[in-house]
Amino acid sequence: MWRNTCKLLSNPNYNHNHNHLKSSYYSSSNFNAVFGWAPSLATHYCSSPSSATSGSLKLGISSHKSDGIRSFSSSSAAGPAVVDHLSPSLASAVQLGRHYTRCYWELSKARLSMLVVATSGTGYVLGSAGSAVDLAGLCWTCAGTMMVASSANSLNQVFEKNNDAKMKRTRLRPLPSRRLTVPHALTWASSVGVAGAAILACKANMLAAGLGVSNLILYAFVYTPLKQIHPVNTWVGAVVGAIPPLLGWAAASGEVSLNSMILPAALYFWQIPHFMALAYLCRSDYAAGGFKMFSLADASGRRTAAVALRNCLYLVPLGFLACDWGVTSSWFCLESSLLTLAISALAFSFYLNRTTQNARRMFHASLLYLPVFMSGLLFHRVSDNQQCLSEDSLGRITELEPVVEGRENLKHGNQETNSAIGKQARAPVAYASAAPFPFLPAPSYATS
Repeated sequence: MWRNTCKLLSNPNYNHNHNHLKSSYYSSSNFNAVFGWAPSLATHYCSSPSSATSGSLKLGISSHKSDGIRSFSSSSAAGPAVVDHLSPSLASAVQLGRHYTRCYWELSKARLSMLVVATSGTGYVLGSAGSAVDLAGLCWTCAGTMMVASSANSLNQVFEKNNDAKMKRTRLRPLPSRRLTVPHALTWASSVGVAGAAILACKANMLAAGLGVSNLILYAFVYTPLKQIHPVNTWVGAVVGAIPPLLGWAAASGEVSLNSMILPAALYFWQIPHFMALAYLCRSDYAAGGFKMFSLADASGRRTAAVALRNCLYLVPLGFLACDWGVTSSWFCLESSLLTLAISALAFSFYLNRTTQNARRMFHASLLYLPVFMSGLLFHRVSDNQQCLSEDSLGRITELEPVVEGRENLKHGNQETNSAIGKQARAPVAYASAAPFPFLPAPSYATS
């Protein structure tokens, strides 16, 4: 049977017909009908058997055969034909996966979304009762936050497609560069947004899901169009950035309390100098894109630097409040104050000398400030158990104070009684000597 097969494959007529079928199957029209996106890849991978072989080697398919089938593969064209049949499909699938992965990564602003996840995760840890943290709940909260943030960023790029095409910093994004279509981006944004909200609702609670959905709406449908209308968009965007840690706290504790406002307040005040520095550095780019940024109406940059400096100073008391409200230990108060004074010094330098170099220094300092601040919060976090121990110790001290005070009063009362008795002693009538010390006068009292 193997011999007949070898004779059939070695027949020139069979090879001619097989090659004709192979070339017709891998024509660009058929390949485009199957994959629908890249006929050029079909031409590249199917132009010659050598290219297909090299493609198979790149995919990790070994070209070495065992001794038992080496004669069969060398005497027939079936081996290269099979490789030609498989390698373009696999290579095209890999290339397609890489293409969409990169597009979704850029469309979601993945690095920015991961920063949002970090703030939400920090809020979850701070809001957890006790020293132990529910790792499963933390992972579900981070996953839901990542999906909601990706959806919001994708919708932002959908609405700003024409503006991004005019800016050097954003013109290579998936939509302006036409690597993705708008319907495709909307489908992606809707899918991950609904999935993220569902995860937060099912695995966390409805309060966390409501905060996530409200933040998505605020970012995509309020902040994004406001960027082309009024400079107040920076402050609205700061509110958007302050909600994720509140979401994490709500997911862990199921409520929003006064203690939960420390990290959101820090994020709100931090974003103002961060974006003021960025807007100052990218003024020409924002003007070309048609955005109404605060720095564009400030030719000298003095007001921009003043706003940045003022909001840096607003960060100073947060360390004290975190300690006073029982969120962290007293060490965080000192560390936070030093960190905030450092970034305030750079903001003051930018205020005195408004140059691109000073703006860039303040921008880089703001990038360093946030992870250090959040790390300090986590390192010096005071759990509920520690707070209860402190309260119990304080209560015991308070209970012991009346006892000690009573003992001191009793002792003091005894002393006063003894002194009063001494004062009420009868006066001596005469002095007489008594043995064994006849030279000492001894008082003699009158008998009543």
